[in-house]
Amino acid sequence: MKLRNLLGVAAGTVGLTALANRLLTARSETFEPYLDGDHDTYRWRGFDVGYTEAGDPDDQDLLLFHGINAAASGHEFWPVFEKLSEEYHVIAPDLPGYGHSDRPPLLYSASLYTTFVTDAIEDLADEPPVVVASSLTGSYAAMAAAKSEVRELVLVTPTDSSMGGGRVWLRALLRSPLVGQAIYNLIASKYSIRHFHEDHGYYNMDNLPDDVVDYEWQSAHQPGARFAPASFLSGFLDPDEDLEKALEQLDVPVTLVWGREADITPLEDGRKLAERADARLVVFDNSLLLPHVEHPDEFVDVVRKNVEPER
Repeated sequence: MKLRNLLGVAAGTVGLTALANRLLTARSETFEPYLDGDHDTYRWRGFDVGYTEAGDPDDQDLLLFHGINAAASGHEFWPVFEKLSEEYHVIAPDLPGYGHSDRPPLLYSASLYTTFVTDAIEDLADEPPVVVASSLTGSYAAMAAAKSEVRELVLVTPTDSSMGGGRVWLRALLRSPLVGQAIYNLIASKYSIRHFHEDHGYYNMDNLPDDVVDYEWQSAHQPGARFAPASFLSGFLDPDEDLEKALEQLDVPVTLVWGREADITPLEDGRKLAERADARLVVFDNSLLLPHVEHPDEFVDVVRKNVEPER
């Protein structure tokens, strides 16, 4: 093939990719908060951080920090948010770079998120709160609890190791304006979102409503949505500090909630962590990474301490 033809094919491919990227962004313009409650923003170090709150402000403050993936946001707590607000003053922020928070093209890092969780505990709660955190954010919450006053921690399948590595080339590729956006659009497609949940999120996919998938797709296609996941997928959001050591240093009650069938963060890891950190461990049957989502009533009972620990 002549060079002129090769250049024509390349230009056409680039043009189609750019068009596809624009069409996907255009389709996701209407983006309303998923959780029912009062919606507001919190100004944090140049970010407008979106959050939803519900419940009586005179009740015990309860902060909900979602886990991290391409489609993450505070909506993760949709099955338990309203139930918890019957007894607590519940606040669910979207981490910077996700959901209804600002998504500037920063090099997102574990230290940024640990600092955010630390500051949010102090700024969003009027008193030492109960803190619930999921997956990788559980590590940030454990480290934040060493610097901020919390009443207790409830960590759902927490981990300090996710994608691993710290691959600069991959982060740069995913952050690139054309090819990176196209790759990210594949990662954040509805098919990929469902595959992620079926592979290690949900034990029973019947527990995943279509409107949650739709919301996650919308969230993942907002302007700037790829920058925080680019750091996650390339391994830059794993904290330097060890989760076990962070928990050992705390003098507040810690409850670990685990899915018995979890594979990415297996129950054996939870048992070891609970033993070494002297933490309460509650295990849910028929559950993977999202026991709070698949068993909401039981999870609310755990937060209320109406469930005995299981080792």
